[in-house]
Amino acid sequence: ALMLHMEHGGGNNSTFTTHVVTSSGSDTYSVMAAALASLKGPKHGGANIKVMEMMDDLRANVSDTKDEEKIRNYLDQQAFDKKGLIYGMGHAVYSLSDPRAVVFKSFVESLAKEKGRMDDYHLYTTIERLAPEVIAEKRKIYKGVSANVDFYSGFVYSMLGIPVEL
Repeated sequence: ALMLHMEHGGGNNSTFTTHVVTSSGSDTYSVMAAALASLKGPKHGGANIKVMEMMDDLRANVSDTKDEEKIRNYLDQQAFDKKGLIYGMGHAVYSLSDPRAVVFKSFVESLAKEKGRMDDYHLYTTIERLAPEVIAEKRKIYKGVSANVDFYSGFVYSMLGIPVEL
């Protein structure tokens, strides 16, 4: 999961870090540790924390998280921080799908079943389905918006017992 999250080509922070540390002749483990550490900041890897915070806020402010209309209203109100973002949705490069998110999601449901978190899983999948509609209506973005790797990764890391601060 962490490898998928941090190494996906292009000029992002963690990929750039792998190039820099590799160029020093360092070993593979140190290169991957450096790339992983580069995810800690809010500009690259911290987006999954924003998703988790948004989900906590949604649970605190939506009386029935199985009611799709209430969820849609929450998302339509620009979610919890009023910045007009639905965290974990959309990507600068990927519009139809983020291939990392597709791979990630293939494991999420079975892990949620194992951990007794199917209600959370259903909430995530509902938001994944509703968010593109809300974004298209609200922000007039019609090119396609899909879940990115950050949408499910925080949920997965929490199910695996990885502390948020890591």
